[in-house]
Amino acid sequence: MTSHATPIPDRDAVQAAEAVIRPHIRRTPVIEANAADFGLDGAPLTFKLEFMQHSGSFKARGAFANMLMREGAGRGVVAASGGNHGAAVAYAARQLGHKAHIYVPSISSAAKIERIKSYGAEIVVGGAAYADAHAASVEWAEAHGSLQVHAYDAFHTLAGQGTVALEWREQSPGLDTVLVAVGGGGLIGGIAAFLAGEVKIVGVEPESCPALSHALAAGRPVDAPVGGVAADSLGARRVGALMFPLAERSVERCVLVADDAIVRAQQVLWDTLRVVTEPGGAAAFAALLAGSYVPAPGERVGVLLCGANSGAVDFG
Repeated sequence: MTSHATPIPDRDAVQAAEAVIRPHIRRTPVIEANAADFGLDGAPLTFKLEFMQHSGSFKARGAFANMLMREGAGRGVVAASGGNHGAAVAYAARQLGHKAHIYVPSISSAAKIERIKSYGAEIVVGGAAYADAHAASVEWAEAHGSLQVHAYDAFHTLAGQGTVALEWREQSPGLDTVLVAVGGGGLIGGIAAFLAGEVKIVGVEPESCPALSHALAAGRPVDAPVGGVAADSLGARRVGALMFPLAERSVERCVLVADDAIVRAQQVLWDTLRVVTEPGGAAAFAALLAGSYVPAPGERVGVLLCGANSGAVDFG
């Protein structure tokens, strides 16, 4: 586990990561759509299309930050992942000429496993949940001297993921609130590190994967259930130790959405914007559709669509 003595990223750390990884990542687009297009009231919504990032999710940012800002990647890299982080690490390793070894739990989707393989990584499937894959990855790193790239509980992972907020602020100045899906908390933690005090940050979790909600209630990271349609991307057993103080200070609240609301959000995004996301990628938007988060009149809301590593989908 990451030591509590490890520094917690701040705005300067995110800016430093941005300067290093910029040549290797995409500046993903934003689009604005009328709330009425989705049957909602209020000001236009701004969507950040981060699923268009290399490897299909925001996680390429943290993967490149680890490999470019830490020593040891030349000995190979290892990661545990529900799928998206593994794909990002495999992609970044291929681009930088490193070997990658990825452990994924049995809940990972076939589409994500194939995505990882397509980038040339060695992949091991086993264990029922992310925690099992993580334990196996630690053993591999210790035995082979590989650089371990944690999916969410590491300084450079958080700093790298935070660059999405830096980019988004430049593209969409004046947002009042951003809605961000939460798994282990690397994404929302990095965003909080950069946007703290500027924008209201709201976390969104599936009811079946409430790790941050449980942590905030307990005052510390604690184990939470893992299940449901978004478990392969948002199914961390507990949030990271490094992100938790960032969340306590700067995440205004965390709301829960049901699985059927997430599936409906996927459908509505397709029907309205012709956008296909994976379940975890649609979770933040589900909070608006389901009324888990209701904006105030005139509130300018940004929605992060964070991943789209799903198989072929026929919405009819």
